[in-house]
Amino acid sequence: MAGKKSEARRPEAGHDTRYIKLQKNYCFACGKNNPDGMRLRFTYDRERDRFVCRFRLSKRYTGPPGHCHGGIIATILDEAMGKVNKLRQVVALTSEITVNYLKPVPLKQPLRVESREVKVKGRKHINMAEILNEKGEVLARSQGLFIAIDPHRMFARFVER
Repeated sequence: MAGKKSEARRPEAGHDTRYIKLQKNYCFACGKNNPDGMRLRFTYDRERDRFVCRFRLSKRYTGPPGHCHGGIIATILDEAMGKVNKLRQVVALTSEITVNYLKPVPLKQPLRVESREVKVKGRKHINMAEILNEKGEVLARSQGLFIAIDPHRMFARFVER
């Protein structure tokens, strides 16, 4: 599916969901209501057919001195890949994720993460993401398998009525 446009896609910002509207979003990566979260904001780049988020990491995300912890890197990549599923108007949860840590990810520097669809077969969605520095060098890359679920069945008890 990479490179092809699908009629099922909705090229909108990465935060609009039509399936379940939660009253508050406490997601650690993107939730605006989580005071301890990262509050990543994604947009859809229609021309390049991918989601993009620009960000800087503060010292609270330290792993090696002056650089980001690997678990935070995996979180950013997972969140970016998860946004891609919105193009097909599905809720799909992470089943597997593989991360290649190519270069240390610096703190307090302009960074961006980009994600796109690789393949869809039935309920299985394979997506990829990369974290890049200001020069466009890829610092970390991931591929993930996401399984589409019925959000009403899985999350109904968590939605205020």
